[in-house]
Amino acid sequence: MIKEMGYNGKVYFLFESPTLAINWESLDPDILPKGTPDRKWVDEKAGMIHAMHAKCEAQGLSIYAMSDLMLFPKRLIEKYGIEEVFGDPKDSITQKLLRIQIDEIFSQFPKMDGLVVRIGETYLHDAPYHQGHIQDKSNAQKTIIPLMQLLREEVCVKRNKQLIFRSWRSFDVDADTYMAISDAVTPHHNLIMSVKHCEGDFHRSTPFSKVIGMGRHQQIIEVQCSREYEGKGAYPNYIANGVIEGFEEHRGMPKEQFNSIRQFAQTKPEMFAGVFTWSRGGGWDGPYIKNEMWADVNAWVMAQWAQKPDQKEEEVFRRYAVDRLGLEESEVAKFRKMCLLSADAVVRGRNSVEHDMNEWWTRDQGIGFPKSNQDPQRQQRNLNQKDESLEIWKEIVELAKTINWPHDDMREHAIGSSLYGLHLYEIYRSVIHISDAESKNDRDALKKWINEYDLAWIKYGKLSDQYPSLASLYSKDYVRHIKDPADKRINELRGDM
Repeated sequence: MIKEMGYNGKVYFLFESPTLAINWESLDPDILPKGTPDRKWVDEKAGMIHAMHAKCEAQGLSIYAMSDLMLFPKRLIEKYGIEEVFGDPKDSITQKLLRIQIDEIFSQFPKMDGLVVRIGETYLHDAPYHQGHIQDKSNAQKTIIPLMQLLREEVCVKRNKQLIFRSWRSFDVDADTYMAISDAVTPHHNLIMSVKHCEGDFHRSTPFSKVIGMGRHQQIIEVQCSREYEGKGAYPNYIANGVIEGFEEHRGMPKEQFNSIRQFAQTKPEMFAGVFTWSRGGGWDGPYIKNEMWADVNAWVMAQWAQKPDQKEEEVFRRYAVDRLGLEESEVAKFRKMCLLSADAVVRGRNSVEHDMNEWWTRDQGIGFPKSNQDPQRQQRNLNQKDESLEIWKEIVELAKTINWPHDDMREHAIGSSLYGLHLYEIYRSVIHISDAESKNDRDALKKWINEYDLAWIKYGKLSDQYPSLASLYSKDYVRHIKDPADKRINELRGDM
């Protein structure tokens, strides 16, 4: 399926990584003794991964694994007494273990074409028998350079496999650090740096990555297609145009910096190694989609464009509309307008074009209570853009109703998901106005906007009954990664009125 979309490889996720499935017998059979629960778990994991790799190979796709480093069996760490040093890539014992680990990965999983290494985070949610930790993950001299040099030697040179080293949360926002790493590590045709198209996580309004195009190594650009900060595909949110051609918030960047991946690909084609998409997923919980339309359009356009970066994004989009959705040529312009408007609505409704809010105020299926901007002019601009966002969402809904969709199910989902966006962003607007009213101690405004908040939730809550293909709804009581839940604060404010 992904081959047909235009992808030429698949990166398996962290919990499908051979780092969790090698048996370490080349080092010591007693690390994971046969018959023990941890060895049984590792062997079952290995069987699952081999089956996945076989399916991938059958489709003619290259096979990669996302891998956390440093990650070792708990028995190994305890037996060798390396609790204090196993996260240090300059330690001699750790280096020896890393070399053995890489050897076992490619020996026991020979179909693999390469590793995608990340050091910004370590997830152990599905690794009950392993322990992971890395010291000074953003320290170029102590951590990144020695680790990258070792991996370059073991993966790229010795085994002629690809190493994609992710820069996120380690060396992706500081130009001096990036250049120090680039200068210290000798380029290799199998070594590729992975850089997100924007700084930080996949938020609108944040800067386009300044390190794209820097240094002397190939770069592959990370793009998220169904973003956990923006509905996860529950409503229209076309980001492919902005990533390829440049988002509106990046148009005022300095001329010496890129503001789109087209600029990068055209200006430095020898460095552009392609696009790496998070086609689905991101975040921790819902919304959970039943229909993939809004994730699919982003993933398909990104993959097709990356094959031939000299293409116009608009032409790739047209092919998606006609060939993949089955729209008549006469309907393409309306569908494109609907998609482009969605990008305008999202940036204004969730933040602002000028980044007037903390972008972390809400995520996944939860809604937080944002702080008001202390600059009165910026705060008023922020509030005005919430009104603009709703007007745009209304236009999106009307476009969805006027398009001659190929079949009724597609029509119903397009309309329903557009209404999902409209009513969710009505909730957002009311929450932001309530925060503003609280900051000004404006009791009349509080009363007005709490009423708007309640009405918006009522409209939003009725959507699933009318449009069964919609994603799961946002939740008032969702608190995971939400520091200040909106509904809790609003209910407290009710009591004060």
